[in-house]
Amino acid sequence: MRRHEDALVLLLAGGVGSRLNLLVETRAKPAVSFGGIYRIIDFSLSNVMNSGLTRVGVLTQYKPLSLMNHIGTGESWDFSGRSRGVKILPPRTGSNDSDWYQGTADAIRRNIDFIESNPTDEVVILSGDHIYHMDFAVMLEYHRSKKADITVGMMVVPKEQIHQFGAGIVNTDNRIVDWEEKPQVPRTNLASMGIYIFDRSYLLRSLARDKAEIDFGMHILPWAIENDNVFAYPFYGYWRDVGTIQAYWEANMDLLKPESGISPERWQIRSNVEAQGRRADRPAGRYLSTAKVSNSLISAGCQIEGTVINSILSPGVKVGKGAVVRDSIISRDSVIEENATVDLVIADKLIKIGKGAIVGMGDNHDIVNRLYPKHLYTGITLIGEFAQIPPEKRICRNCIVRCKASEEMFQLNILQDGESL
Repeated sequence: MRRHEDALVLLLAGGVGSRLNLLVETRAKPAVSFGGIYRIIDFSLSNVMNSGLTRVGVLTQYKPLSLMNHIGTGESWDFSGRSRGVKILPPRTGSNDSDWYQGTADAIRRNIDFIESNPTDEVVILSGDHIYHMDFAVMLEYHRSKKADITVGMMVVPKEQIHQFGAGIVNTDNRIVDWEEKPQVPRTNLASMGIYIFDRSYLLRSLARDKAEIDFGMHILPWAIENDNVFAYPFYGYWRDVGTIQAYWEANMDLLKPESGISPERWQIRSNVEAQGRRADRPAGRYLSTAKVSNSLISAGCQIEGTVINSILSPGVKVGKGAVVRDSIISRDSVIEENATVDLVIADKLIKIGKGAIVGMGDNHDIVNRLYPKHLYTGITLIGEFAQIPPEKRICRNCIVRCKASEEMFQLNILQDGESL
């Protein structure tokens, strides 16, 4: 009898994630922080661990060092031992851009030696940049019961969003009979989650068939649906692709809404506490007599003297007396000095906002960012890591302050709506 823990997991974690703008300037998208104390990849890794799967290959490529440091030996997810392990599969690239992975199938094809060195009946292929909770052991049983060549994790999404996904048309047995990759005029609301289970020998044959087939959604799946047995595995829980600034902000804010369905604690999501700025050594958060906190997540090591409303603060954040933080995500060891205001802001780590400064000023939420109109268009202002905002400065809506911006760079008192520094 086959055991589900024998399946091999390949976790795709090499994407650029450019729509996250400054958040991926120094790190891969799966290494971006989430929910104060996690990284995005923690959700996929923890799902693998909690499903009882024990052998994982993580395919890296774009700026992988932060991600590799975070994963380490895999001990945080119980992936260390004689019969278990996580293997970082570094980029198989040369000096030209054309040597980089061309698509999801191409990435797996270039690591085929790892599959061949880990004999198994099934290969589970995941993305490392989604926020969700899933039991892959149940999905594996479903895959076997259908005698499927490929099983695709799928869920219902609003039809106006289907153009972002691969979409499957299924029969009454959940067999996929047709496929549309990012359709502009959809015939279904059933979207691919980027989660696949392949029969191992079928995967190897598919990858060997034509090296011009570089992507699962565009090439491998349509051919398989036409010729072989491909099934949809219906998923009904919380799942978010946090590949845009807006989606990232919304998913973080979902943590503050009990009805949203996201619960990292209940899902038993783990992280590498030793790799994240000495978080394991931090004391409990301190709330001084002037502190006012409502509907927020405050991590260890924070010191609150001001007001925090509907926000998420990573470890070590300091909010000074009279300061107000609202509807914002503030990464670790950042300082909001006294009487400053931070409203609808995503701030990377180790930033400082000076006394009396206002970041997120005014009501012009619809003036999009001039340089990145598809990244910032709902009023969110983005502050890069190590940025230093001088006292009394004013930064309006949909603005970007670059990483390592110094106080000397702020020549004007106001950074107008949609502008970047």
